[in-house]
Amino acid sequence: MELTDLLPVEEWMKLEEDIHERYGLDTNVFNTDGIRITPYKSWVNQICPEIKATDKGQSFICAVAHMNLAIMARNSAEAIAEECDAGIVKIVVPIFVADTFVGTVGACGKCLDDGEVDSFLVNKITGIDEEKVESLAQDIARISSETITELIAYVEEKVQNIIQQYETKC
Repeated sequence: MELTDLLPVEEWMKLEEDIHERYGLDTNVFNTDGIRITPYKSWVNQICPEIKATDKGQSFICAVAHMNLAIMARNSAEAIAEECDAGIVKIVVPIFVADTFVGTVGACGKCLDDGEVDSFLVNKITGIDEEKVESLAQDIARISSETITELIAYVEEKVQNIIQQYETKC
């Protein structure tokens, strides 16, 4: 089973846009291989595109964070919220149809209220000058634990509605 068995790509993209508009996070739907299924991209800070623009940043910060959290979410069948190595919070909500894991909804791009971007580590991994990292991270938005809990509940409800609509058709 694929995510596109549940909804066409355009509808998944509407979900991504909705979450972005409501919570101000960069949101993507991923298949079981951790690959985005839509072309939608809406950066919510200045540092993430810089990190992802480097091979090491994409490979050793972004991809590792998503894959680790996606595996945790898949194994626990529960949403996971953790900071990536750059210090930016990432939320992953698993999508299951019956007992079949079909993908995840991921959202990231803000720091926890008490968190901060780890400019030293970002510099060491990506080679981006530490002062540039600090400058790019200056205006990064904050997100509270309460808002994360609300976001997870919202995404889980949306996913459940999608699954119920699919099961009703079958």
